[in-house]
Amino acid sequence: MWDEIVESVPVKYGAVIAVTLICIVLLRKWIAGGVCRSTVQLRGKTVLVTGANTGIGKETCRDMARRGARVVMACRDLTRATRAAEEIRKATGNKKIVVRHLNLASMYSVRELAREFIASEDRLDILINNAGVMMCPKWLTEDGFETQLAVNHLGHFLLTNLLLEKLRSSSPSRVVNVSSIAHKGGKIQFDDLFFEKRPYNSLASYRQSKLANVLFSRELARRMKGTGVTSYCLHPGVIRTELSRHVESWFPMMRAILSAPSMLLMKTPSQGAQTSIYCAVTPGLESKSGCYFSDCAVKELAPEGRDDVVAKRLWKESARLVGLMEKD
Repeated sequence: MWDEIVESVPVKYGAVIAVTLICIVLLRKWIAGGVCRSTVQLRGKTVLVTGANTGIGKETCRDMARRGARVVMACRDLTRATRAAEEIRKATGNKKIVVRHLNLASMYSVRELAREFIASEDRLDILINNAGVMMCPKWLTEDGFETQLAVNHLGHFLLTNLLLEKLRSSSPSRVVNVSSIAHKGGKIQFDDLFFEKRPYNSLASYRQSKLANVLFSRELARRMKGTGVTSYCLHPGVIRTELSRHVESWFPMMRAILSAPSMLLMKTPSQGAQTSIYCAVTPGLESKSGCYFSDCAVKELAPEGRDDVVAKRLWKESARLVGLMEKD
């Protein structure tokens, strides 16, 4: 009897290991979510991606390069951007990869990038507003704006508006705004956008900025109707990127504690880039302009993301803050 038990142990262990591995594979497939299946090629097209040297921005650029696009990588850290661009050139064989400096915390830098782009590029077919910061301490930019709202919304709002003529002349063209499921529960505090009157809350600030992405995309779609320029926003998923670095800095043990589970429960940057890519290249999305996507499919927005009155007001206030001449 004992011999039988001993002999059965490896078999039992093997079965447990096999079932465990199958479960892990199925879980990883489910977590990965949607995949962009479009085979559209982008030769002769120009794509601009912000925050392009790491994470889903870098993976989005890699995909655009594989499709033959001219890719402009707009990044704050030029050293890392140059290194990422060379990696993408080698991996894809596409030499048309350009690096440009962009610091979204500086409206001057945003204007400089737009000026350089307009002067050097013939067209802009796809603008992917990807860069962002999450739950950082209360920092003020050189313009006096709270950092999360400035980087996640105001900088992209200004950049998009400055490049609208280029987008129109290249139509059909698309603007893709990377938002987050965190827009749910967000609120645009028009009387205190920068937390000057109330205690700073990094999560509330982040939610406000992500809701601003959604409302901006929605209002942009309304304003661009009939021009050939379409607008989309999306939730990329929970991803293993550097975006959480500020949260981890507050809780040093968090990285160690979560490192193993995150390998299993979070998307890779490549998986997280799929919805951005889907919105950028999938044919027939024109009728979905202004919609919100997740896992390569249209998803319902939270009620606060469907408020067109707030969207219009946010546009006007954003234009005032960044110094744009308002046109309805």
